[in-house]
Amino acid sequence: MTRVQAGEVQLGWREWGKGDVTVVFIHGNLASKDWIELAAPLFPSGLRVVGIDWRGCGDSDRPRPAADYSNYSMQQHADDMLAALDALGIRFCHLATHSTGGIIAARMLLMQPQRFGRVFALDPVTPLGMAFNSDQIGLFRAMMASKELTRTVMATAASSLFVPESLAPNAVPRFREGLGEIRALFERIIEQTFRVSEGIWIGTPVDLTREKDSGELERRMAEIRHPHLVLWGECDGWIPPADLRTMAAAMPDCRLVVVPGIGHSMNVELPALYAGYFGGWFGGLAE
Repeated sequence: MTRVQAGEVQLGWREWGKGDVTVVFIHGNLASKDWIELAAPLFPSGLRVVGIDWRGCGDSDRPRPAADYSNYSMQQHADDMLAALDALGIRFCHLATHSTGGIIAARMLLMQPQRFGRVFALDPVTPLGMAFNSDQIGLFRAMMASKELTRTVMATAASSLFVPESLAPNAVPRFREGLGEIRALFERIIEQTFRVSEGIWIGTPVDLTREKDSGELERRMAEIRHPHLVLWGECDGWIPPADLRTMAAAMPDCRLVVVPGIGHSMNVELPALYAGYFGGWFGGLAE
C-alpha cells in the first residue's frame, strides 16, 4: 500500500507508466483508483498516470464523518486532491475523471486553473450537482447493510457486463459469458464498497444535493476554460444527458461524445475502448 499525506489524512495512490506527461485519475463514488487497473496497461507510452483514492475510499484514511458530512464534501475532496498533488510534487497535470470525480475536478479547476491542462471526463457528475431525495439516500443506507443489494445496484453502473433481462426489477444480475478478468475486477469492486466510510455512502449523495441546491458551480461553468472531452455511455442510467449538454454548452471548450452500447463505467466495462479514448486525448502531448 502506497499512501501520501494530504492535510490531516493519508490518501492511497498508485501510478502506471513513466513519461513527461502526467494524468491524474479521480474516481467516482463508492470506488477507488483500481477502476482503471485493466485499462492502464493499454495507455500510450510517455504517460505517467496517477490514481488517488478519496478520503474514505480504497487505501485512504476513513475519518469519522461529521454530523452534517461536511468533512466529506466535494470541496473537501478537492482540497485533499490538491494537497496530495503538492505532496507528490506534481506541479502541472491533466485530469481523467469518472462519475462524481467530475464535480470534484471542477472545484479543483476553479481553485487552481493554471495547474491543469486537458480533462477527460467519463460519465461525469457535472457542476450542476445531483439531487437525491430521502428515499434514495435510504437506499444507500440499505446498501450498507446488504451485499446482495449493493451488487444489484452496482450492476446498473456497469450494465453492459450483465445479461439485460437479469437487470430487471426483482431479478438477480447475471454476468455475460467470457468476461474473464473484467468479471474478477467487478467482484473485487463490490468487496471494496464494504470498506468505505459512511461519509462516502451517505455523505456523497447529501453533499451532491447541496451542490445542486446552491447552484454555485453551475453559475461558474463558463470560467472553466480547460479543454474537456466528455464521454457518456448511451446505456448510462445514472447521469442525465441533459446535464451533460448543459455543461458542454456552458463551458468554452467542451466536447460531448455519446458512446453506444455502454453503461456508466466504460473503464470497467470495456477497458480497451476506454484506453483508446484516453490515449487519443492525452497521447502525443508535450507536457
